[in-house]
Amino acid sequence: MLFKRLDWTRDGADWPNREASRFVMAGRLRWHVQIMGQGPVLLLVHGTAASSHSFRDLAPILAEHFTCVVPDLPGHGFTQLPPLKGLSMQAMAHRLDALLAKLELTPDLVAGHSAGAALLAYMCLRKQIAPAALLALNGAMMPYAGSTQPWFSPLMKVAVWNPVTPHVFARRADRHMVRRFLDSTGSSLDERGHALYARLAGNARHVVAALGMMASWDLQPVQRQLPQLGRPLLFLVGSRDRTIPPIQARQLCQVVPDSELILFEGLGHLAHEEDPQATAEVFLRCARDRNLLPSLSKKSTVKSI
Repeated sequence: MLFKRLDWTRDGADWPNREASRFVMAGRLRWHVQIMGQGPVLLLVHGTAASSHSFRDLAPILAEHFTCVVPDLPGHGFTQLPPLKGLSMQAMAHRLDALLAKLELTPDLVAGHSAGAALLAYMCLRKQIAPAALLALNGAMMPYAGSTQPWFSPLMKVAVWNPVTPHVFARRADRHMVRRFLDSTGSSLDERGHALYARLAGNARHVVAALGMMASWDLQPVQRQLPQLGRPLLFLVGSRDRTIPPIQARQLCQVVPDSELILFEGLGHLAHEEDPQATAEVFLRCARDRNLLPSLSKKSTVKSI
């Protein structure tokens, strides 16, 4: 069964920050990646079932200070879908490394949302990247409660690999269903945010990439090795996150050296989309603390706990 890709001319006609988009062949995939701004290189990686649009408001703010690199992960958004085995964390890390090599860009700072944070931690641990710090935006660094090894049981994997499943899900993914799902994360998005996620959820190829990613990933090795990360790790957490419980970041801060927890009161799993300005302030403070940007005499108003 074929999975039709999103059409850039039709589905991408009004895509956020479209003027920054380009298509690049790397790691045997055709990538959609947005590059904007100038300065230290900042790599922004979205989470499962999202795309570059997740940073639609945050990236332009940061582009005033950084060269922002914002790819769609394999199979997500407008990036080519690899074979299903290419949706594992190891395979994605290898291909993302190939993309950075093709672009001839070395990240000075990296940030990932949800599963994107785990992917960047994996790449740091394997020395594929060596940023000055890693910012985890409601990072999914621990397996879901009650799970063992990968996120899904073998029986669930059988359902995920069934080629009918993504088509059924995509046909049912209207705006009302997507709105309910987004609301369940503890976040409140505007109509534009709902519409963009609905557009993605209505595409079976994007759905199969998201399901395949969840069925393939094993977060236990990342959790075990995180204390050996060897670089600052900032957890930016929405207090109302109902997808990744904030307690997980608190627990990891107790065992990961040079880590810090920054709480955004009243925001959910998509906190960086709800309040991009406050999120950007943390990025800027982090970059200045590590001499990536000039220091300011006025201290940041963001408090860590």
